[in-house]
Order: sequence, then C-alpha cells, then structure tokens
Amino acid sequence: MRLIASLLAVGAVTSPAPAQPAQITQTASPAVPVAAPFTLAPLPYPVDALEPAIDAQTMTIHHGRHHQAYVDNLNKAVAADPTLKGQTLAQLVARAGTLPAAVRNNAGGHWNHSFFWATMAPPAEAGQPSPELADAITARFGSLDAFKAQFKAAGTARFGSGWVWLIVGTDGKLAITSTPNQDNPLMDAAEVKGTPILGNDVWEHAYYLKYQNRRADYLDGWWQVVNWPEVSRRYAAARR
Repeated sequence: MRLIASLLAVGAVTSPAPAQPAQITQTASPAVPVAAPFTLAPLPYPVDALEPAIDAQTMTIHHGRHHQAYVDNLNKAVAADPTLKGQTLAQLVARAGTLPAAVRNNAGGHWNHSFFWATMAPPAEAGQPSPELADAITARFGSLDAFKAQFKAAGTARFGSGWVWLIVGTDGKLAITSTPNQDNPLMDAAEVKGTPILGNDVWEHAYYLKYQNRRADYLDGWWQVVNWPEVSRRYAAARR
C-alpha cells in the first residue's frame, strides 16, 4: 500500500491544471491521477532559487527541456499503444518492467523529475530532518554525516546515468539504493524495491553546466537544497 501511495503522490501532478507544490507532494491525495495526455507542472520555486548549489541555467534547461521531453515522449508512446489507454502515471511506473522501453523510460523520467523538484527548496528553507527521521538515519547509518557519505558513494558509483535514492524498504527500514537511467524503486523491475523519500538525479544534464565532470562536488553541494521538512513528511507517510 505504501508503494501505491507513493506512485499516486507524484502521479497527481499529471492533471491538466497546473499543480501547486503541495499537490506535487501530497502522499494521501484524494484526487485520482488522470491518464494521458500528461502535462508538466511548474517548478515550486523560481529557477534561480537553488543557487549556488544548482544554477538557474541548469534548472531552466533541466525542467523546461529535459523534463518536458519526457512528458512529450511519454504522451506519444502511450498514444501509439491502445492497450495503455486510460493508464495513470502510477500504473505505468508500477508495471514498467513489462512495458516497451519508450514507456518505461519516459514514465520514469516524468515521475522521477516530479519527485525531484518537490524534494528540493531554496537554501534558507531547506531545514533539518524531523526528530523521527534524524533518529532513523542515525540508527541505520550511524549519523547524518555518515548517511550523506554513503549516499554520495552510491551516487558516484552509479555508472553512466541514473539516480540515487533514500527509501523506506519493504521491511520498513531505511536504505540507500541506486537505479539506472530513469528507473526508480517503485518499479516492478527495481533491484531494490521501496518507497522513495529522497532522490538525486545523477544524469550529467543535472549538473554538467556548473560542475562539468565533478559529480562528487555536485552531490556535496546538493545537500544545501534538500527540502528536509518534505523528506520528513514523506518518511512519516511511508511509515504509516
């Protein structure tokens, strides 16, 4: 049920009306996500709001071109396959391993990026983990700093393009995992399954304009803009 709730949470941004930030992150939203055509929701902050960790030009291109391309290509792929008519983003992601690459990659790209934008915030609003999440991180990884080091190691070790995640696993415990391309831990094809509560995009388009090939520096700088109140909310929802 937790996995389904997480899929529905980001699936809700696919409604034709532009979603507000709270709708992007609503885990228990009463709204039923609509099917294609999917749309791109606006960023929940200005494109320069994550400076200096992520520059405005990267945000503009990443959101307005890369994410938009995933949305456009997903709509094309779904329209070309009558068996997918009426499928929500949540449904497509959940069974991604059984679907053509064009659907799997673009549905994942749409879901992952919608999640990504919502779990970041301007540095002044980034906050700290809730006491419950902080305790869980310490219990699982030793300390917040140790967690960040392990998360960075997983992100730098991902060969080529992909994502690194903090999840609540199917056993209810926190875990760090990494997925290739636009896969995520909610997919049936995921090596390690669970509910994502934090994720970072380690495709080069996420950092190359500012950091060039220095992915490790990008992973270090990114902590300045992690939206810990939102991550903490997701953790609490995943534990229900």
